[in-house]
Amino acid sequence: MPHLTAPDGTRLTYHLRGEGDPLAHHLRGEGDPLVVLPGGPMRASRYLGDLGGLAAHRRLVLLDLRGTGDSEVPADPASYRCDRQVEDVEALRIHLGLERMDLLGHSAGGSLATLYAARYPERVARLALVTVIPWAIGEPATAEDRLEAARSRAGEPWFATAFPALEAWLSGEGEPDWDLLGAFFYGRWDDAARAHDAAAEWETNDEAGDRFHDPAAFDPPALRGALERLTAPVLVLAGELDGGPTPALARRLAAVFPHAESVVQPRAGHYPWLDDPEWFTARIAAFLDAPARRD
Repeated sequence: MPHLTAPDGTRLTYHLRGEGDPLAHHLRGEGDPLVVLPGGPMRASRYLGDLGGLAAHRRLVLLDLRGTGDSEVPADPASYRCDRQVEDVEALRIHLGLERMDLLGHSAGGSLATLYAARYPERVARLALVTVIPWAIGEPATAEDRLEAARSRAGEPWFATAFPALEAWLSGEGEPDWDLLGAFFYGRWDDAARAHDAAAEWETNDEAGDRFHDPAAFDPPALRGALERLTAPVLVLAGELDGGPTPALARRLAAVFPHAESVVQPRAGHYPWLDDPEWFTARIAAFLDAPARRD
């Protein structure tokens, strides 16, 4: 498996989806690779698959964040903090030999992608943020956001059992029952969604996830100011049925960037490439392949 060494010596692995070497594709003018940062937080990148077939449009470079998947556990657990992983992303860009890169962050991976864009705005060609809660700018999803979105699923056969479990989780009453709660994260709660959800238990580094969104990682006022200097186009994609983020919260994230558009995928949850792969891949591919901005 291809790998690189982070600035602190941690060995990081990345996975390729699509045909051929990503840099070779770029040099032949076949489209830049798309670097993808997984969520979880701190879930191994395998849950992303080929992003619903997006690998047919772009060579995908899926990074296993430190301590997840096939990447090494770091010597310092404090380095799991989101802002301290920005240099891992920069090391990957350098390793791939790209002057600028197209970057996609899913869910919590969007926090890392956002911090990277603020620190290295000149290295971002395009930025896609997929179902990203904007923790980094001080805009978390609220309990009412999640409950309002969940109530729209009242016609589902599993709703009567799952909704009380959601209320209990959001009120802090005991441990969450993910066997029930998972249904709210998918547009279709079918066998494929159940299997995808169940895999999170062994694909996620829980210790790292607890450290990832440490509030000390973020300075929302400074970050907003830094993002105002980002000239790259940004796409913020939300699922119509997702409670974290809701489409309204995703629009507030998009408003932070000078050149952003916000789109809502119909009948999709937190993993939109599973709910409607064709819609998702067409929309992301169109964004990535759009003509460059002329300032």
